[in-house]
Amino acid sequence: MNGDVYQKTLRLVECSMFAALGGLTYILSSSLAIENYFGCFFALPIVFSSMRWDIVAGRKTIVATAVLLLVLAGPIKAITYLLMHGFLGLAMGSLWRSKASWGVSVFVSALVRAVGAVGYVIMYSFLIRENILALITINIHASATFILSSFGFLAIPSMNVIYAIFGTLLLLNCCFFVFLLHLLYALFFTRLGMKASLRLPNWFAKAI
Repeated sequence: MNGDVYQKTLRLVECSMFAALGGLTYILSSSLAIENYFGCFFALPIVFSSMRWDIVAGRKTIVATAVLLLVLAGPIKAITYLLMHGFLGLAMGSLWRSKASWGVSVFVSALVRAVGAVGYVIMYSFLIRENILALITINIHASATFILSSFGFLAIPSMNVIYAIFGTLLLLNCCFFVFLLHLLYALFFTRLGMKASLRLPNWFAKAI
């Protein structure tokens, strides 16, 4: 059981099981329109594979999940999973495996999530032949102008300011989401007896 062939076979089997679990959960959640309620768990199989084995196992899990979704649900579902959950899980798993601090892990993972969200919007803008990013920035511009005028300021913000506001709000939203994922996954791994493999902040280690 400690042989190299057995360990590689076990890793391959577990990666396949995690990929099947993640892919089928994502398909069922999308089909039942409950994706928003289970979205925090879609990256967990990839992070778990990376923590249990290595970063290569995490990459194998994300590739197997994407291939499974491509076969069962089509390319749109597969790309959506990769942009919104897959790359995030791979980034978190890689950073946790390398013992990165939570500050670095949260920021980098949030950046990956933000880039994936922008890619997701661009993809659907191409599919529906409508510039969703332009609509978002126009609404932000109108809201900012209304807020300034309500306070008595007649200045109209430039589009560079609007882009900066949009990027800041998106990054803050992703940071908050990723931080909650860190708390949830760290608690999950701790209950599984993997606390020694984690680099937890002192305040969180004392709390649990």
